[in-house]
Amino acid sequence: MAALNEEQQMIKDQASAWVREQAPVSTFRAMRDQGVTQGFFAETWNAMIEMGWTGLIVPENYGGAGLGYQTLGLVLEQLGRNLVASPLYASSVVGATALMQSASEAQKQALLPKIADGSRLVVLALEEGARHNPTLMQCRAQLTSDGITLSGTKQFVMEGAAATDFVVAAKVGRGQGGMGVGLFLVASDAPGVQRHAVKTMDSRGYASVTFDTVALDLDAMLVGPETGQAVLQGVLDVATAALAAEMLGTAAAAFDMTLDYLKTRKQFGQVIGGFQALGHRAAGLYSEKELTRSCVEAALAALDEGAEETQELVALAKCKASEFLHEMSSQLIQIHGGIGVTDEYDIGFYMKRARVAAAFLGDALFHRERYASLNGF
Repeated sequence: MAALNEEQQMIKDQASAWVREQAPVSTFRAMRDQGVTQGFFAETWNAMIEMGWTGLIVPENYGGAGLGYQTLGLVLEQLGRNLVASPLYASSVVGATALMQSASEAQKQALLPKIADGSRLVVLALEEGARHNPTLMQCRAQLTSDGITLSGTKQFVMEGAAATDFVVAAKVGRGQGGMGVGLFLVASDAPGVQRHAVKTMDSRGYASVTFDTVALDLDAMLVGPETGQAVLQGVLDVATAALAAEMLGTAAAAFDMTLDYLKTRKQFGQVIGGFQALGHRAAGLYSEKELTRSCVEAALAALDEGAEETQELVALAKCKASEFLHEMSSQLIQIHGGIGVTDEYDIGFYMKRARVAAAFLGDALFHRERYASLNGF
């Protein structure tokens, strides 16, 4: 693990203590049992705002701390450990990055401070099918001299039920013919915007959002078809690496739970961790955990440094995080046996979150193929 500076260590310790003391998995369970439509408790979100996490990556001149993605990853990892549900990832990471990379100066001045203080939730509306595939985009934006008309439906929009604004990826005509990708800023209460909460196995605040000939001003187009695809990919690189950091935390917690069980559960007169086969399995999982950590940290560092190989490292991080979290959550249930599949235990929550997170923004196969393609294979 890379050495942390004093400020990073303080933020990590703060996040670790808060998650452990104020946001146990029982809080997530209560949120699920109460059927909270927005997918998170308001008090959880307010606590994050007070701690300043909502402005971690927002530059200081827009009301944030400007601490970068490596520091942000420390917080996301701790949140992943206890499956903490909040809009931090969707708005303060993905939404903020989308605006930082595409918005005009006036739009940044108007929106980034509000993301940093938690008063606006700006989320990316991208997916249109069950699997991540940005190339299969049917959402369309028609440009006229008077404005923009946006039509289409987006699926599985993270925190879509609570969002105040959407950054919508849509196909738009190029000046010289053909179609390109543009990003458009749309208020959630704009006429023609309809959203419906979507239930998923990980009990988060996803929504299906329909844009029915939504009329927008011309300045709602954050980036046009000439550069939109490149900008969108840059946003997705950040979103993917940040998700991998959260997944690392979830997998690390699953590993710790498994190890604790191996040390305490007795069978045939001794703790089961004393059996050689299970000891070897634990050692192998530990090695995979540390390898995953190295991949995730490398991707976050590359984002901060603007490294040439950023896309390759991001693909590697998500591929490795998806594979390890899937394996670790499966081992967590297998080693616990029958109790691992009962709702009374928290173990099942980790398996459910693992399956959803592994598929979101591309599964291991998607990113393995992307990594190979980027390297010329």
